[in-house]
Amino acid sequence: MVKKILITGANGFLGSAITKLGIKKGYKVNILVRKDSNLTNLKPFLSKIKVYYGDLKDVESLNQPIKDSDIIFHVAADYRLWSRKPTEIYATNVFGTENIALKTLIFNKMLIYTSSVATLRLQKDLISDENSEAKYNDMTGDYKKSKFLAEKIISSLAKKKKLKAIIVNPSTPIGEGDIKPTPTGKIILDVLKKEMPAYVDTGLNFVHVDDVAEGHFLALKYGKIGERYILGGENLNFKDFLDLVSEIGKVPKVKFKINQKYLYFFALINEIIARHIFHYNPSLTLDGLKMSEKKMFFSSEKAKKLLRYRPRNVKNAIKDSVKWTKNYFKLK
Repeated sequence: MVKKILITGANGFLGSAITKLGIKKGYKVNILVRKDSNLTNLKPFLSKIKVYYGDLKDVESLNQPIKDSDIIFHVAADYRLWSRKPTEIYATNVFGTENIALKTLIFNKMLIYTSSVATLRLQKDLISDENSEAKYNDMTGDYKKSKFLAEKIISSLAKKKKLKAIIVNPSTPIGEGDIKPTPTGKIILDVLKKEMPAYVDTGLNFVHVDDVAEGHFLALKYGKIGERYILGGENLNFKDFLDLVSEIGKVPKVKFKINQKYLYFFALINEIIARHIFHYNPSLTLDGLKMSEKKMFFSSEKAKKLLRYRPRNVKNAIKDSVKWTKNYFKLK
């Protein structure tokens, strides 16, 4: 019998990649999106999926889609690093996740929960893994704090209430379909538009979004309930990443390096203006600067060993991302 999967946030960057792969793997795919969602990423295969409209914060709207599915991929999240109304981030990431988890438990379904490497403890110049346990006070910013709390809810329900849940922790996905875009997608776009004047000394783990999608299904197939698995790619210094984007995109390299400490005043002013005057989402924020002071390097060895996870070379991921970004945003 063909299994039915439900994907929350299926219209998003990662969610649409999981949706596409689910169809390819022969699952019956149900998706849960809000009525005002942009379905651009889903247009090629809307005829092959069943759409449920609802909201993570509306518990009643979750009943039917979860009841009608065998496996729940809870991918939906508010990934903004800054918001004029931080409570919105917690409402989606914490309370929305709890609602999904409790309904999954009630209907006795399987849950694959998309957490983030943001929930792990960072150590200066060291590579973190699944054993890098963090405390709430280690978290910088509302996004990290909300994802930390949400993962704790899933872990607790798995241990105490026998929720059938497996947690995956993606690093920094890049690739096709980043229409919003994500903070990393915005960086790629800015480099290609020659609108990134400087960079800071930091580092990230970059991974192709399609590899993260595959990792979700590998977690379903080989993962252990209650465990978490990092789905990453390669660790790169930020400057090396920018240089690859420039090289592949055939645009000038970002040459000017600036120390984070000189940017905090400008970030503060930027946030005040954004919050109280012009009401926009600032690209330079206090929390963003704080996060960049430590290199966000991670190991996916556990997933490689236990899930047979095999992410592609990061240069190929960047190539796909640059090509898609140029086409979608109509850059020369």
